[in-house]
Amino acid sequence: MEINGVFIEDTYAEAFTMQASRVLITALNEKWALEAARSMTGFATSVIGCGGEAGIEGIETQETPDGRPGVNVLLFGTSKKNLQGQLIQRIGQSVMTSPTSACFNNLEGEEWVSVGGKLRFFGDGFQISKVIDAAINGHRERRFWRIPVMDGEFLVEDKFGIKSAVGGGNFFIMGEQVEITLEAAERAVDAMKKISGVIMPFPGGIVRSGSKVGSKYKFLIASSNTAFCPTIRKQVPSQVPDGVNSVLEIVIDGMTPEAIEAAMKVGIQAACIPGIKKISAGNYGGKLGKYHFYLRKILE
Repeated sequence: MEINGVFIEDTYAEAFTMQASRVLITALNEKWALEAARSMTGFATSVIGCGGEAGIEGIETQETPDGRPGVNVLLFGTSKKNLQGQLIQRIGQSVMTSPTSACFNNLEGEEWVSVGGKLRFFGDGFQISKVIDAAINGHRERRFWRIPVMDGEFLVEDKFGIKSAVGGGNFFIMGEQVEITLEAAERAVDAMKKISGVIMPFPGGIVRSGSKVGSKYKFLIASSNTAFCPTIRKQVPSQVPDGVNSVLEIVIDGMTPEAIEAAMKVGIQAACIPGIKKISAGNYGGKLGKYHFYLRKILE
């Protein structure tokens, strides 16, 4: 299979189950909603070295509970406990501290975790609870906490929904030179941001330091994916074709497998430009996760 002369390898991306949440941040204006969202999603590229994986969802928020400009953040964790901790820390440190912000659950979860109910103690006894009778996923009410802060009040929802989701969808872009490969990757990310329910958690949505499971060093759980490193292709069992001098990876986390498939499809199509030789993907022989995204099937 080829798209615009770019060879699509007959392989699959292997992904795994994660827990996910959707956080809606509002503020006085879009600038400050985005500032809080960017801070909340900082240092959240990979669970290999970060507490969670997070990103700003590309779809614009049309309606918000308080009628103000809002931004959706998707946050992924390895477990319910891990995700709750990340929500409390990131909302507490990055959203509550941001001027004029408020924070709401925006997911009909399979389970619910206390977030505002933990952050309320920052109010030092002056926090106020407000209950609104609004059914959501079987819940008959929504509780909010009003926490006094120096510019007024920080409004945060008591409980946030979480659900099973998918982490680690991916594909590799192999190009003649780094400049053209980066351009292709940027085109891919721009296209994928239009898909609801996905994030690309690495800087600008792109990762150059792709990893494999394990290492020659016992203290590491992951190491450089040497099979895709052009500079050492003569020293290792390489999967870098002749004429390829740059490989970039796009990693996708999604609320559903279907969302990841949709994102991979438009992303791969956008990346197939002159100077790109091949599109491939990372898998571990089915040992890492239960989700297998076959490139050619997705593109048919």
